[in-house]
Amino acid sequence: MNQNVLAYKQGVVTEIQNKYQDSSSTVVAEYRGLSVAEITELRRSLRAEGVEMKVYKNTLASIAADAAGFSDLKNALTGPNALAFGSDETTAARIMATFAKKHKALVLKGGIVEGKVVDEATIKELSALPNREGMLSMLLSVLNAPVSGFARAVNALAEARAEGAAPAEAAPAEEAAA
Repeated sequence: MNQNVLAYKQGVVTEIQNKYQDSSSTVVAEYRGLSVAEITELRRSLRAEGVEMKVYKNTLASIAADAAGFSDLKNALTGPNALAFGSDETTAARIMATFAKKHKALVLKGGIVEGKVVDEATIKELSALPNREGMLSMLLSVLNAPVSGFARAVNALAEARAEGAAPAEAAPAEEAAA
C-alpha cells in the first residue's frame, strides 16, 4: 500500500478515535435511502445544535472504536453509516430520532454515551429527554417551588393584615376569651 494512503488512513483513524473520546455522545445511524436534500436538512439541523455529522468508512471507524476502547460499537458499523458527535448526552440522539420519525429511511443503530456503548433503545430513550439547559431549568423550578409557595403564603398573610382582617389562627383565640 502506498505510504501516503496509509498515513492518510492512520490520520483518519486518529481523528475518529479522538472524536469518540472527546464527544459526550456519538450516534450511529444508517442513512441508506435518504436523498441528498434530506441528508443536507439533517446536517443543518444537527449543526444548528452544535452536533457534527460525518461519514467514515466502517473499517476505519471500527479500528478507531477498538483503539478508543469501544469494541462493542463495531456491531453497529455495518452498511452506510453516519456518525453524529454531540457535545452533550442528549442533543445528537434527540435530533437524529426526531428526524428518523419523519424519514423512515434513517435507522438509528446505537452509539456511545458517557463512555459506554449503548444500543438503539437507549438512544431512543435519550432522545425523549430535554437538553442540558432544559434539565437545569426543570431542576431549578423544582428547587424554587417550596420557596415560591412560602413567599405566596407570607404575601397572603401580609395582605390579610393590611386589610384589617384577623388571621385565621387568631379567630379561635378570640372565641375562647369570650
